[in-house]
Amino acid sequence: MREAPPAAPSLSVFFPAYNDAPSLPGLLEKTFALLPQLTSDYEVIVVNDGSRDETGEVLARLQQKYGPRLRVVTHEKNMGYGAALRSGFAAATKELVFYTDGDGQYDPAELPKLLEQMKPDVGLVNGYKIERHDPWHRILIGRVYNAFARFLFRIRIRDIDCDYRLIRRSLLDEIRLSSTSGTICVELVRKLELSPYRVVEVPVHHYPRLHGRSQFFRVRSLATTFLQLIRLYYRLVIRPAINGENPTLA
Repeated sequence: MREAPPAAPSLSVFFPAYNDAPSLPGLLEKTFALLPQLTSDYEVIVVNDGSRDETGEVLARLQQKYGPRLRVVTHEKNMGYGAALRSGFAAATKELVFYTDGDGQYDPAELPKLLEQMKPDVGLVNGYKIERHDPWHRILIGRVYNAFARFLFRIRIRDIDCDYRLIRRSLLDEIRLSSTSGTICVELVRKLELSPYRVVEVPVHHYPRLHGRSQFFRVRSLATTFLQLIRLYYRLVIRPAINGENPTLA
C-alpha cells in the first residue's frame, strides 16, 4: 500500500448515522483502506444519532476491528441531522474535516478529489451531485428546496444538500451552529461563504439508497425543516442587518 507523504494534512472523517447498520461496514472498510494513502494522521468518527436498529452493535464490532482509529459518538435518543453534524464537528480534532452520510449514497473514495482542491486560501470544498439517484419526488423536492434556500440566503454553491464536504477545522472553530434539522447545511454553508476563504465545488457521484429510508423526506421532518429555515433566515439575514451583528456567530 502506498504511504502518504509526511507533509499531508491531518484529517478527521466522520459519518452521521441513523439506522444505517447495513451500510456502515462497507463504508468504513472503504474509508480505512483509503485514508493511509492520504495521510498518516487521521481519525474516523461515527455519530450514532439514537438509531433504533443494530447500528450500535455493528459499531461496537467495527471498533474491535479498527481499534482506536475509529471513535463512536452516541446520542441516546434521535436528536436530528443538525445535532449529529454538530457532534461530529465538535469531536473532530484534525486540521481538515470531511463528512458524508452513513447511508452509503456517496463514495468516500472520491475524497482525494476534494483534497486536491484544498489550497491555503480555500476553506470549504463542497461536492455537487453529477446525477441524483433518488425517487422522482425526492429529486423534485430537493430541487425546489435547493433553489429556495439559495435564493433566500444568497448562497453561491449550486448544491446545498450534497453532504460531501471538506472543511478547514479552524473555520468550524470560528462559527456557531445551532440547527438540529437538515437546515444545518444552509447555516453551515452560508457562514463558511462569509469567511475570507474561498469555496470550491467538485462533482461527485451519488448512488441509490440500498438500505432504509431517508429521514428528511417525511412530512414531520419537512415541516420542522421549513420552520427552522424561517427562523434561520431571521437569525442570519434579518437580525444582523438590523442590529449589525456578525452573522457567523448568530
